[in-house]
Amino acid sequence: HTQAEQKRRDNIKKGYDSLQSLLPTCQQSDISGYKLSKATVLQKSIDYIQFLLQQKKKEEDERNALRKEVIALRIMQANYEQMVKAQENQPGLIESRVCDEVKFDVFQNILDQLFITFNSVSVNNFSELSACIFTWLEEYCKPQKLREMVTTVLQRVYSTRTFSRPNA
Repeated sequence: HTQAEQKRRDNIKKGYDSLQSLLPTCQQSDISGYKLSKATVLQKSIDYIQFLLQQKKKEEDERNALRKEVIALRIMQANYEQMVKAQENQPGLIESRVCDEVKFDVFQNILDQLFITFNSVSVNNFSELSACIFTWLEEYCKPQKLREMVTTVLQRVYSTRTFSRPNA
């Protein structure tokens, strides 16, 4: 009976030693030279398992966010592909060439509009700048907002210029 009890105690001790060697928090405490109590090893094990569960949840949340982002990007890609196909398939659309000056005028007007909105971005330090840029992008560079702005700019440019076909 004593031999069986000693074997059981040895197995428990080996289990605690093994558990202690697996825990990073217990290995750091070993440097001080003090032997950790079994209660401390168990508590540190619980703490470490809780930490790992939190990390797992955080990574799962991040993975889910990335999956959603991939889905959103695929939807955007499909929408852009449909827009391209719709433009290619418009019957009776006469290909007209737009002179570089008009292209530049449109481009300049679009950038001027974006620059006006960009003045709200704070550039005091890098962290503020990056936070403000993300906010600005989310607010002013959404496809619908850009579409509205480009439409307005195109209407303005169209109304101020007379278009004629080259070589006509």
